[in-house]
Amino acid sequence: MRKLIETIKNIFKIEELRKRLLYTLGLVLIYRLGSFVVLPGINPEALGQLQNTVGGNGLLGLLDIFSGGAFSNASIFALGIMPYITASIIIQLLGIIVPYFQKLQKEGESGRRKLNQWTRYLTIIVLVVQIPAYLATLHSQLPPAAFVLGTKSVLFMISSAVVLVAGTLFVMWLGEKITDKGIGNGVSLIIMVGIIARLPHAFLAEINSRFTGPTGGLVMLVVEIAILFLIFAATIALVQAVRKIPVQYAKRIVGNKQYGGVRQYIPLKINAAGVMPIIFAQALMFFPLILQRFEFTRSLGTTLGNTMGFWYNFTFAILVIAFTYVYTAITINTTSMADDMKRNGGFIPGIKPGKKTAEYMDNVMTRITLPGSIFLAIVAILPVFAMMLGINNQFAYFYGGTSLLILVGVILDTLKQIESYLLNRHYDGLMKNGRIQGRS
Repeated sequence: MRKLIETIKNIFKIEELRKRLLYTLGLVLIYRLGSFVVLPGINPEALGQLQNTVGGNGLLGLLDIFSGGAFSNASIFALGIMPYITASIIIQLLGIIVPYFQKLQKEGESGRRKLNQWTRYLTIIVLVVQIPAYLATLHSQLPPAAFVLGTKSVLFMISSAVVLVAGTLFVMWLGEKITDKGIGNGVSLIIMVGIIARLPHAFLAEINSRFTGPTGGLVMLVVEIAILFLIFAATIALVQAVRKIPVQYAKRIVGNKQYGGVRQYIPLKINAAGVMPIIFAQALMFFPLILQRFEFTRSLGTTLGNTMGFWYNFTFAILVIAFTYVYTAITINTTSMADDMKRNGGFIPGIKPGKKTAEYMDNVMTRITLPGSIFLAIVAILPVFAMMLGINNQFAYFYGGTSLLILVGVILDTLKQIESYLLNRHYDGLMKNGRIQGRS
């Protein structure tokens, strides 16, 4: 405990780090306050039905978690940062298949600025698609008395659309400012804050359910917390796990100095795809909802659409494994890595430079991705097992899925940045033994 207090004191002794932390906390506070500002034209007292519906719906409940409750509050930040995330994913995929975006990715800082500009434009297009759907959800879930200007008011539709666009763009601006002048990745922090904001409510709901019936009481609650701790520890191990490939560089003597001749390592992450496979798989698992609309596919749609059923979770897990391989193959270009290594005089001991090196690294990636993808699939379906064991639906979301991976990834990234400031000022790091490693 004394070590922790001393570390916190050291953090606030560093002026730059102190300013960045306070700046980040200030912008996060603005975001959280905006999450409770209801759209103009809606009576806040009539939002109970929407909140109950969102809490029991898989897709809407997930969106509400990512927005920190702003979705069910009909807030000006209701759509949150997710349209920007969607646009970023699309731009990233275009960078793989479209030569123009591939060229921008290789242009350094100027290319990054152009890609950011394209992402902002695409965010507005995504908003144009999502806003009518959100307003339709409000009209279908809220009673007519909730709309002050009337349910078919054109003024309400136009003003709400403008406010929602402005709200998402403002949240996007907050994220960029946190990245530039604060600590950590701003967009990721905003998502994490939204997830954590739901944790106290979910935990209180779980406590209430344990003490209001014959469900195990305090003993079961302690067991649940212990299991959650073990899941967090295992997820941290997955996120940080790497396979180090040794690389030897040839010696070069220029004048009186020797260059190269040292052994380094290429850290290949076991889970190089991060949270993306779960996001893609979850998007495809909403397809059965479309099948339920047709008579001849209704039975299949009902079977695959049952989130507590075997076939839903089995299909979900298989899709996560498949997307992990696909996304890893897209993001990790072993041929390019082998060419760069050969160009700089590097080689893997016992492996010929060039094509053989690329094949060796590809084989290593294929082997280490298998256990990583299986563990990722288990993490993805853990919330369902938690619900089956009697854990409250809201609290069960923290036992796995995108929420858990985002929390772990963002916290590790932020702690790594803070530790780098401490070590640069010759203070001890956040951990007594070792350092936060494995993040690239």
